[in-house]
Amino acid sequence: MDKTDQEYVKQCRNGHPDDFRFLVQRYQRPLFAYLASRLRDPSQAEEAAQESFVRAFFGLPKLNQPESFHSWLIGIAARVAHEFHRTEKRRAETPASTEAAAVESAGEREEYLLDEAIAALPESQREVILLRYYEGLSCQDVADRLQTPLGTVTKNLSRAYAGLRQRLQSQPQTERRNEYELL
Repeated sequence: MDKTDQEYVKQCRNGHPDDFRFLVQRYQRPLFAYLASRLRDPSQAEEAAQESFVRAFFGLPKLNQPESFHSWLIGIAARVAHEFHRTEKRRAETPASTEAAAVESAGEREEYLLDEAIAALPESQREVILLRYYEGLSCQDVADRLQTPLGTVTKNLSRAYAGLRQRLQSQPQTERRNEYELL
């Protein structure tokens, strides 16, 4: 039987860094899928996934809740994807039109606001949001993965939606996107 994330993190911290490969094997596909959806370029997504795993490996001593490794890793990947977007933006030639540049910039800002709102959620709510929407798991699959009752998962999702809705609606109109309407 596979060990839990918490057990692998503990092993890595206790002088067995080779055990990190089991975490990589467990999360490389979901992490790549998440990054591919954010970056829309498979080669960039692959590079960003590698960078995310490297940062996670070196950041293991700072991980306060080893049982939340997956959501912590997704948070790292979100920052890496944001850095890739900024780098690409700097490299880009002058856009064909100022309007196109403004629309692209607004879209990036809106995506960043959503990422910030998710990061501000309590750990239990953030984790179910990440598993449900970034990994595409059903509520039952999330409950199985977290080894919690289905009712707890749905309660945390409901509270997360409310928190995201409140945070996104409090943004000035020019800074927010209609993503909160999906919640």
